[in-house]
Amino acid sequence: MQKPDFEKRGGLLPVVAQDTKTKEILMLAYVNKQAYEKTLATGIATYYSTSRNALWVKGATSGNTQYVKSILIDCDNDALIYKVIQKGAGACHTGRRTCFWQVCAFKLSKK
Repeated sequence: MQKPDFEKRGGLLPVVAQDTKTKEILMLAYVNKQAYEKTLATGIATYYSTSRNALWVKGATSGNTQYVKSILIDCDNDALIYKVIQKGAGACHTGRRTCFWQVCAFKLSKK
């Protein structure tokens, strides 16, 4: 079993939270070693808030808890996917189910 390499990216790794049933991408966050270990110990997604410089247990204040069912790691051991069961209104602080609800306009080049 592979383990995250927290040294590679200065102690923080990106984590994508994905709904286990719908496969919908819910949010992107970061974890440090302490947040990762707390997630493993509790089964509840715990992240590292880069704006607050503190651990953040998803749903502790909002009730929008993420129960982690499995964790995937990429081939470089420096990015994670948490497959979660989302409880409450949703993952986004705006009250939406997902943080990825905005459309970003772009034009594909024709080659």
